[in-house]
Parts: sequence; C-alpha cells; structure tokens
Amino acid sequence: MNTSPTPAANSHLYLGLDFGTSGARASLIDDAGAEAFQTGVAFHDNIWQEWLAALRQLLAAIPAGLRCRIRAIAFCGTSGTSLLCDEYGQPLLPAILYNDHRAHRQAARISSSSIAASATSSLAKLLWLLDRPEGGNAHFFMHQADWLAFQLHGIPGISDYHNSLKLGYDAGMLAYPAWMNQAEYARLLPQVLEPGAVIGAINQSAAQTYDLPPDCVVRAGTTDSIAAFLASGASDPGQAVSSLGSTIVLKLLSRTRVESAEHGIYSHRCGDLWLAGGASNCGGQVLKQLFGRERLQELSKNMHPEQPTGLDYYPLPAPGERFPVNDPALVPRLTPRPDDDALYLQGLLESLARIEAQGYRLLEQLGASALHEVFTAGGGAGNAPWTTIRRQQLGVPVCAATHTEAAYGAARLAKSGEKLLYSTHDKR
Repeated sequence: MNTSPTPAANSHLYLGLDFGTSGARASLIDDAGAEAFQTGVAFHDNIWQEWLAALRQLLAAIPAGLRCRIRAIAFCGTSGTSLLCDEYGQPLLPAILYNDHRAHRQAARISSSSIAASATSSLAKLLWLLDRPEGGNAHFFMHQADWLAFQLHGIPGISDYHNSLKLGYDAGMLAYPAWMNQAEYARLLPQVLEPGAVIGAINQSAAQTYDLPPDCVVRAGTTDSIAAFLASGASDPGQAVSSLGSTIVLKLLSRTRVESAEHGIYSHRCGDLWLAGGASNCGGQVLKQLFGRERLQELSKNMHPEQPTGLDYYPLPAPGERFPVNDPALVPRLTPRPDDDALYLQGLLESLARIEAQGYRLLEQLGASALHEVFTAGGGAGNAPWTTIRRQQLGVPVCAATHTEAAYGAARLAKSGEKLLYSTHDKR
C-alpha cells in the first residue's frame, strides 16, 4: 500500500530503502523528518534478481513530483546476506542469506576470537563461495545493502562498518585486523565507510533508468536491525530496541562495548556509544509456520496474558540458535501442544519473551549499560497481548517505537548522514 502525505513545500526529500526477508520497503522523509511517502513490495523468492526487480518497482512507485526532490538515498539490508561478484559487480553465484549456516567448515578456519567465527557470518560465507569453481573469477564481495547501493552509484566494493562487522571488520580500530589483511581473500574485501558517509552521486545510467535527480547522493548504508533502531527514537544509554520480525533482534544502547563470541554477542559502533546486542533465530517465522498470519491475529484476541500458561518452549523454525544461546545444533522445542490454539500461542509468546529477557540480562552481565526502557519494532510491535507478556518478563517499560519501519531509519540516515550515529553525549 502506498501513502503520500503532502510534504512541506519546497522541502528536500530523503529516501530510505529496506530489503528484508520477504520483501522491500521505501520511506521518503522531508527536512523535518515527516514521512512524505512510503510503499512496499513482496518477494516471490529472496534472490538478487528479485531484489533488483523490487528496487525498480519501489522507485517507480514514488510520484514524479516527489522523486525529483530526492537529495540522498541510503539502503539497509539483512545482516550477513552476501554476494560474490565479478569485475563488473555481477553476482557469480546465488546470494547466501543471513541465516544460512552451510559454511560451518569454513567458519572453523576463522579465528575463534572474531565475531565472524560463525557459520552464518559473512566471512564464513565468503570462504564458502571461494571454495566454489566460480570463486576464481571473483573481484568483489558485497553485502545485500552494498550491492543494491552499487546499482545506483556504480562503484563496486563499498560497504559500511555495520554490515561489515560479521565480515570481521573491527569498528573499534576502524580497520580490518592484520590476520585478514594478510589472507588470500584480502583483495576481495570491501572498502568500509562510516554508515551515512557519502559514497557519491547517483551515476548517469541509474539517474536515467530510475528518473532520479543526477545530483542525488548515495550514502553508505546499514543493517535492517540497526535501521530499525535509528527509526525508534531511542537515544540514551539503557534504552533498547527489540525488533520482533522473522527473528528477534535485541539492540541495547550502551556506554560500554560488549563482545562475546561464546554467547553470540557483539556491539555495533554508534558514535560515542555502542549498540550491544544479538539476534535469536526464534521469532515470527515459527509462528507463521504454525498458524499463518490471519490465524495469529484471531488467536491473539482470545489470549489471557495476565494468566501465565506455565508452558515452556524454545520456538526455533529449524535447528540452530545464535543468541542468547549460541548452539548451531540446538533443536526446536514446540511440544507439548495443548488442544486450545490460543493457549498454545500464548505459551509460545511467553517463551519468546523469556528468551528476550534472557538476552538483555546476559548483555548486562557482560558489562552493558543497565536496561531501563524497551522500544519495539517489527511486526510483533502491534500485538498488544505479547506486549503485556513482555512487560511482565522484562520488568521495564515497553512501548512501540516512534517509527517501526527500518526503511524510515534508513531515510533518517540518508537525511543526516553519519551525524545521526552520534548521540548528545558526543563532545566533538
């Protein structure tokens, strides 16, 4: 569905594009941060050809009178979704998605001290891709957001330090570690910029293809979960955002950087602060598998969140967990299933809330700032019974984020650039 409120007269406009697991969204904001237009498209298959088609559809859907006023564009994509490309930036093989753990053997070759020492990391995916015959023709390795931005600015091999964290990039040192620079794959590693930094103006071909202003700039992007954080309105240490989508992603704004490969925990740099967090494979995907979207809405009306069920599940859609338990062999626990589906759903939501609370407790135990408020983004933000259950489990205020769409956060990044990452605590 498209919406197009009237933006302030003569205001510049800024476009955020979010590519997720089942579709893509666009958000256009004005100088005041008000949303002037938003739209979305669904994927039939989560493959790069569909991403390209979705990009064309999203840009074509923006009214010409608004499109001509776009000053900057930023992308966000699923963290770890990766492509190996030839010298022209054309993918050599199908993209490997964020939650694909086929590269477990390659992950064993990565330093155990690195956040990239995981089968789902983009570095493990790079090693797996290079083990294929097509790897000999590789010139660039790009994440989903990198490759999509490349379609507009035309410079292959540019990334940001949010997407590149799971590639092994050290956001504290703002450099790849020495052991990566000495590796045989070093020539394929992208140049890493600060999220929001200007990469360059849209190239002439893209300006003509998409009917965009030739002086419109493309900025380095971010991941979808961090874009959701940027959209939320959270700005102080101790504030957090739980993104309740296909998976559960936790981001806690902290004065301290927290890293623990053992627990699947990492921190993204955010100006003078850090976004400490992790991502569980549990979430909305397993609920959709069990009930379907319409049935979920119906069952939610019949739950009694003030009366705990006592049921205890670990709702994974498939074996393997990242956080707060880092166990690639962890099996789903979805039984016993009561006859009452509303009771079953409530038990699943209670279990998801326990996993969320366990994640935040673990972050605090490892040195992150104490949690004092949670903003909610993603599809689960609108589920009132789940919100009640989460308040009970978390023991802090829980509210819907000011904006819940990652596309809006990407639009804020397009508007403010790297300045958006720096909190009021920053003295520079």
